[in-house]
Amino acid sequence: MSWGTELWDQYDHIASHTNRGIDFLERYGSFTRDRSAIELEYAGKLRRLVKTYTPKKKDEEEYQQFSCQKAFREMLNEINDQAGQHEVVAENFSTAIAKEVVTLVKDIKDERKRALHEGARLQTALTQQLSTLDRSQKNYEKAFREAERAEDAYRKADADLNLSRADVEKHRITSSIKNHQAEDTKTEYAKQLQKTNELQNQHYQTLSPAVFQQLEEMDQKRIKQIKNFIQKGVDIERSVFPIINTCLDGIIRAADNIDSEKDLRLVVEKYKSGFPHPEDIPFEDLSVVRNGSSIGSDSSSNGGGINTTINLSGTGGSKSDTKSGTMSAIKQKKRSGIFGIFNAGKEDCSDLAPNQRRKKLQQKVDELQTRVTQETATRDGLMKMKGVYEQNRALGDPLSIEGQLTESGQKLDKLRLELQKFQNYLDEAEGRATAPTLNSNRLSNGSSSNRPSSNGSSGGLSSLKKLIGSNKGSSCTLPQHGGSDDSLSRSASDSSVSNPNVKLSLPGTPQPCHGSSHSPESGVGSHTSHTSLPDSEVERLYANAEAEIGAEEDDTLNVDEFDDPEPLPVLGKCTALYAFEAQSEGSIPLHEGEELSVIEIDQGDGWTRVRRNIGDDEGFVPTSYIQCTLYDSC
Repeated sequence: MSWGTELWDQYDHIASHTNRGIDFLERYGSFTRDRSAIELEYAGKLRRLVKTYTPKKKDEEEYQQFSCQKAFREMLNEINDQAGQHEVVAENFSTAIAKEVVTLVKDIKDERKRALHEGARLQTALTQQLSTLDRSQKNYEKAFREAERAEDAYRKADADLNLSRADVEKHRITSSIKNHQAEDTKTEYAKQLQKTNELQNQHYQTLSPAVFQQLEEMDQKRIKQIKNFIQKGVDIERSVFPIINTCLDGIIRAADNIDSEKDLRLVVEKYKSGFPHPEDIPFEDLSVVRNGSSIGSDSSSNGGGINTTINLSGTGGSKSDTKSGTMSAIKQKKRSGIFGIFNAGKEDCSDLAPNQRRKKLQQKVDELQTRVTQETATRDGLMKMKGVYEQNRALGDPLSIEGQLTESGQKLDKLRLELQKFQNYLDEAEGRATAPTLNSNRLSNGSSSNRPSSNGSSGGLSSLKKLIGSNKGSSCTLPQHGGSDDSLSRSASDSSVSNPNVKLSLPGTPQPCHGSSHSPESGVGSHTSHTSLPDSEVERLYANAEAEIGAEEDDTLNVDEFDDPEPLPVLGKCTALYAFEAQSEGSIPLHEGEELSVIEIDQGDGWTRVRRNIGDDEGFVPTSYIQCTLYDSC
């Protein structure tokens, strides 16, 4: 079945149909471009979504610890990969289909134009031939009628006796001419008729079917190409399904890795302070202070001794101590002003809670151990290289390694000293957390921030004075949980050390009182241990405590006034992305591409503290102007 034979007389309809087919092909091309744009827009929105919900630098630590945050981060990465696959789909739709559709439309339009031009030429030739045939037919008809009229006129003239011979001859000649003209037009008409029939047969049997065949093949190619384009679109989408399925499998694996128990343990590890529970708040009997008879009665009931409570454990014993010993009393210090240069954290992390301090110091010790291992490996490599140079001097000069070995040795010694220092800090923190000592507050800077001030110490001493002055000659019983001053506890401890005749009970150590074997102790708790002291020893205790407090205050002033703060440890490296001109106090300028050391991370105010590797110049720079790479331990 062919258009040339079946649609031989539907030239106009065929031309209209092929035009509508090209319009449909162009519409499909527009659909493909719009589909590509949608895929690209969807990929862009997915990427923006991932960027919006990707954790910021300040939240990186939390997203590296908890399994649910890790799973969410991995899910964002997989979604970002899915966005990339949608971009691939968009690109393939645009290049493999949309552009080919444009090219195909152009080719089909040109082919249709040529076919229609040829068909129009053939149709014009046939129409002209039919017009020529019509004119020759009309000329023949006209000449035939004129010949008939001339013949009739001649017959009438020949039959009319009134006409002369000349007139009759004239009519005969006219009739003869008309008959001759009629024969000529008849011959021309027959000739044009034959020519027209031949042309018409050739037009409808050969020429026109050839044109229709071209148009049919053109339309068939258009339809097949649309089919191929649709199948290619499906293949493009199917090609990314394995990768998208891989991304979905990755999301499932990330979800399977969520461990609620582990996250709950991490919360405990992250926020556990290490402080003991607040102790019971003691009852303050004001009548004991105001009424001397009450004191006497109490003393008589306790064997004539004075009940003076001294806090030896350092864990509280008063309302103020209870507050200071909880996590709620430890505020995370923020940097004051724009830069807060003078509020940096302490080197021994004594400003942190016990558990957090141990964790931070352990991280620092691990980091230093890693650096010592690396530096040791570097030194060993230099030693081997030196040995090779000594065996074969053609490879290099052994003396050229000496400088590097010296520098490496100095660096290794420095790292070992720093490691030993932080190891001591860690041992101190672990020892203080497991068994608090009397002088634990003096071993770490800033630990007295969780203790009452020196005013409380004066109050404790004044109370001791009153008791000594009003109860001369009586024995002194010193319970564990009476006063609220740890300085007094320390002074009492130091007195007991300097005077072997004075016996004080430490937490967890049962001691007899006047030969009695009762008062068992079980650590820092609600029980008390009593030590009976004579009046002379109590006075000596008071004098030594007062001297100890004064010496400690002098030491504190000396530390605050004359001790230089140690440089902050390096937390990582950074590279300047842009140049920065320092215009504020405390900031330093940056040069694009400059590398510096990070010594204090951004705490939410948009500034990071850095140190130059050359010159030890340090200050604050905008966080957005640098790209940081922190060490794992930070």
